[in-house]
Amino acid sequence: MSPKIQVSIVTYNSAPHLQACLQSLRAQTARDFAVSLWDNASGDESLQIIAENQDWIQSTHFSTRNIGFCAAQNRLIAEADTEYVLALNPDVTLDARFMEMLACALDCDATAGAASGKLWRWNTGEPPQLPGGRILDTTGMYFTPSQRHLDRGAGEPDLGQYDRREYVFGASGAAAFYRRKMLDELTAAHEYFDEAFFAYREDADLAWRAQWLGWRCLYVPEATGFHVRRVLPERRAALPPGINMHSFKNRFLLRIRNMDLGTYARFILPITGRDLAAFGYVLLKERSSLEAIPLLFRSLPKSLAARRALRRHRRVSPKAIRAWFAFRPVSKPADCREPVRES
Repeated sequence: MSPKIQVSIVTYNSAPHLQACLQSLRAQTARDFAVSLWDNASGDESLQIIAENQDWIQSTHFSTRNIGFCAAQNRLIAEADTEYVLALNPDVTLDARFMEMLACALDCDATAGAASGKLWRWNTGEPPQLPGGRILDTTGMYFTPSQRHLDRGAGEPDLGQYDRREYVFGASGAAAFYRRKMLDELTAAHEYFDEAFFAYREDADLAWRAQWLGWRCLYVPEATGFHVRRVLPERRAALPPGINMHSFKNRFLLRIRNMDLGTYARFILPITGRDLAAFGYVLLKERSSLEAIPLLFRSLPKSLAARRALRRHRRVSPKAIRAWFAFRPVSKPADCREPVRES
């Protein structure tokens, strides 16, 4: 009999945080889960850490090259038959009741296809249980009219301002809890995550597709954890060129796949302003990201086919989708408000 939850982890030179991530999984109060792991040709001590935990990880896969986060996650998700999938980054540590709380929350809300917990920032070199005030990393995803997708509360002190259960646009890919029924419904060309993204922004694409089909994302603040946030706008100049290139490509790929023409017309000024700023930055300071343009054109036939398929099956109006786009985080009251009872 299959476990209830599959935890899928993709590693790539993840040694600094991987052991803490795996330890937090072993401490989970939810026991009906299995861990699947894919290593994308790491060159650090990740393989040694994986070998040390081989006795309890259900399945491990080792690639001879980096096939990308999306492709690796797709292969892991496809190999198991579970009710829920936790797509977990190896730089996240979870509170012991994280999976139990999210599974219980989705058990009582059949309209929710995904769930997000509350993650705090974890600074590299420090233990995840930081003393004193905690800084928020994510309490779910939101979109601005200029089509930036941001994490609610990111960088803010946690003063209890996000302590209500509510619906948000989507879950951050750092620790996204998905209902498999939703994932199966969103699959296109046997892909859960669009592999043209390679990595970065794929969580926003999946969240947008889910919204079109009427699936909601439930934010559960009682489910907590810590995340090392590497990719931030203020750190862009210090990030590897490949990260920035895929991020630049995917900002347009995301829109091609999901945005209707009415929404584009409604927000054309902020979208165009942000696009011009992005192109200007790349031309002046980050020419290595120009490689994104031919990659984007090569992905167009597949992306347009996915767009047409999504349009045929969507259950939500463009007006309802546009209601999510604002310069401040948008959320909606949750139907399932009962907290998870203590064991």
